[in-house]
Amino acid sequence: MKSLRVASAIVIAILHLLSFTVSHAAESDNSTPHIKNFSGESIPGVMTKVELNWSLSGIDLDNSQLKLFWFHAGMDSQLVAELPGTATKTVTNGNPGVLAMKFMLVAYTAEAEVARATTFAPIAHQGVVGNVSGTDVPNDAGGAIALEWGPTEKQSTFTEYRIYRNSMGQGEWEFVGSVAGAMPKFTDASGKHGVPYNYMVRGYRRGEIFESRPAMNLVSQTSWFNWGKINLLIIALLVLTAIVWYVARSGNGKMHYIRKIAGLQAVEEAVGRATEMGKSVLFVPGIQDLDDVQTIAGLTILGSVAKMTAQYETRLDVPVSRSLVMSNGREVVKQAYMSVGRPDFYNDDIVHYVTDEQFGYVAAIDGIMVREKPAACFYMGAFFAESLILAETGNHVGAIQIAGTAMPTQLPFFVAACDYTLIGEELFAASAYLSKDAAAIASLRGQDVGKLMAMFSIIIGVVATTVASVSGGTGVFAKLSDAWLRLFALNF
Repeated sequence: MKSLRVASAIVIAILHLLSFTVSHAAESDNSTPHIKNFSGESIPGVMTKVELNWSLSGIDLDNSQLKLFWFHAGMDSQLVAELPGTATKTVTNGNPGVLAMKFMLVAYTAEAEVARATTFAPIAHQGVVGNVSGTDVPNDAGGAIALEWGPTEKQSTFTEYRIYRNSMGQGEWEFVGSVAGAMPKFTDASGKHGVPYNYMVRGYRRGEIFESRPAMNLVSQTSWFNWGKINLLIIALLVLTAIVWYVARSGNGKMHYIRKIAGLQAVEEAVGRATEMGKSVLFVPGIQDLDDVQTIAGLTILGSVAKMTAQYETRLDVPVSRSLVMSNGREVVKQAYMSVGRPDFYNDDIVHYVTDEQFGYVAAIDGIMVREKPAACFYMGAFFAESLILAETGNHVGAIQIAGTAMPTQLPFFVAACDYTLIGEELFAASAYLSKDAAAIASLRGQDVGKLMAMFSIIIGVVATTVASVSGGTGVFAKLSDAWLRLFALNF
């Protein structure tokens, strides 16, 4: 046991020593004057100019001076420029007759040299990189140009290509992207449609740089029609044709069958129960704003419920969490009361704003439930964590509860705590069901035809793909599988 404690003490001492050594080395490195990241290369499109970059560490920038030298094999170094210590880059003349130029940067403080660094700056040469060509990318909103270059015999040795662009009449080249040496193609999607651009490609290999000749005056245009999404148009036209067909038939007095939905059939029962008990009807249109389609569906259902409460002279209470929902809710209820000849029974307090804060809104509704004890509660719209809180409180006060939402995570709570629940699309079909409007019901019938087409398409696609896979990917089923995949590739 004693030997174990001794060993632990030795290990701890060694760790402390290592930590001190590393930290001391780091402090020493930061305090030692030196020049970091000294590098450079010729400016794109201007082979006679070289841009050099660097950073200084451990040097008093305000009281120092930099001297830049360049030299070539067999020549003494020559002073190129004198710069202040605060400088981090400079542009100097290059020598297009060499592959690379050697530069040396020396830092001085009070006429004494404190640090120096050297680097080789590659000088770009034309050739080797194949000529650049570009075409407008079809089926887009404009601004994209596809570039290709090469190949040449020596091009396979490049490790990287860098693509540069400038606008017509502007001399400075802008870096737009890079690709690996094995991919002599690039798509620039950052331009503006209708603006002519010049493009140039630089190839890099083993410290050498080669430039292509510029591709001049390349322009992208906006496509009026995206032919790559023709499949979406076909699908939309098929569904639209079915909807228009059934709506036209409804205009001739043809009534279409719509299956019974227990939750919607119970709406009138719930309002009648509240009337018999002399209690109010509570309607909650969700907690989202009008930009959510579930809120709009909830307000549509509110119109049908408001008609019933007006006919039965039952008090309606609609607390909301958004000001726009309040304004639209008041118009919906007012129109419903006027449509049944009871405008005198309407007042603006029926639809009232509570708060935008989620749980503050829920707490206020729970308070209304406990105090007023409504006989019927409707929850129609988008709900989140508050769904179970509302449903449990309504269940506690003994109200008949009808909920509807398209939020999959909240449906289990409504199903467990409410008497009836509209699941998903039943919420959106409720307005047609309650209003008994022939055109609205015909529209639902047309949408159902679209869903039926989708179901059959899925079955055909699964069977064709399976048979094609079993048969080795050849034959009629392989072609059918490929056509089906292209038809239903929904690239929005």
